[in-house]
Amino acid sequence: MSWWPLSSSAYGGAAWHFAGPPAVVAAHPVRGPAVQAVYGPGVVEAEVMLPIGPKVIRGRLAALKVDEGERVREGQVLAELDSREQAASVAEWEARVTYAEAQFRRADELYRNGTGTQAALDQARNEAATARAALDRARRQLADMVLTAPADGTIIRRDGEIGQLLRPGDTLFWMACCAGLRISAEIDEEDISQVRPGLKVLIRADAFANRVFEGTVADVTPKGDPVARSFRVRVRLPADSPLMIGMTADCNIIIEERKDALLVPATAVVDGKVWVVQDGVLAERAVTVGVGGERLVEVRTGLSDGDFVVQQPVSGLRPGRAARIVRPGGSRP
Repeated sequence: MSWWPLSSSAYGGAAWHFAGPPAVVAAHPVRGPAVQAVYGPGVVEAEVMLPIGPKVIRGRLAALKVDEGERVREGQVLAELDSREQAASVAEWEARVTYAEAQFRRADELYRNGTGTQAALDQARNEAATARAALDRARRQLADMVLTAPADGTIIRRDGEIGQLLRPGDTLFWMACCAGLRISAEIDEEDISQVRPGLKVLIRADAFANRVFEGTVADVTPKGDPVARSFRVRVRLPADSPLMIGMTADCNIIIEERKDALLVPATAVVDGKVWVVQDGVLAERAVTVGVGGERLVEVRTGLSDGDFVVQQPVSGLRPGRAARIVRPGGSRP
């Protein structure tokens, strides 16, 4: 009795006979929400923030009347600068005005009596007007030494201490007023064409790790940053938002949302096609893909709820070949 070696094709046939059809991990599509979103990091800020500080004259901070977090009313005194020098200047110019006006009255009387000249009268009139203008300027500078609230609002920051020298242009207070909070988010230029006012925004902040907040796209700045290659998007927050000015936030702008979409694993779709197991046989289907994510992707046409979809196709699959379905996790259907 002699033995004949099996050819490679014969060996493969024997292996198929004893091992059976190959196993593929497959499952039905699922129904659920499909969301397409554009991401951008942002910072919470007041819609209107006003800097408050000395206007045209410097001075040392003499008194603080409010502090951070306080609500203030329009015209309320917020701080006072040392005004002794300005008060002395006002007193000096008041005296000069009194003297100049007396000189003008004397020159006018002499002119009327015919003993004075027109030139002397004009000079006295000019000196009186100059003194009054200087007095008005000194009084305005004295008034500017008291810093008041330009509108109703909230003091959100104070940058100064008693005795500190403040110069014109320095900011002692930042005041939020006239509107609510918003987020300024930076959106990549590749995505900005999809963003428009009115879209819903889902927001996460590290300070509230287990909460998701909602906002609305208010506007998109028309000029982008050519260095960062991004555009600024303003996100309006609701009036009762617990987010605070200065917090960082992750913004996901919802471009499209479908609540009852047919979803398959993103790995199942390759070049617009999926593999399905129908009556124990492999078949390839062309599908139309909709909203996609990192894990799941929406299929709009080409599949039904009852199809078994191969979740991660491997090389070697062929239409018409028998296959054995294994559920994700290793169980059989």
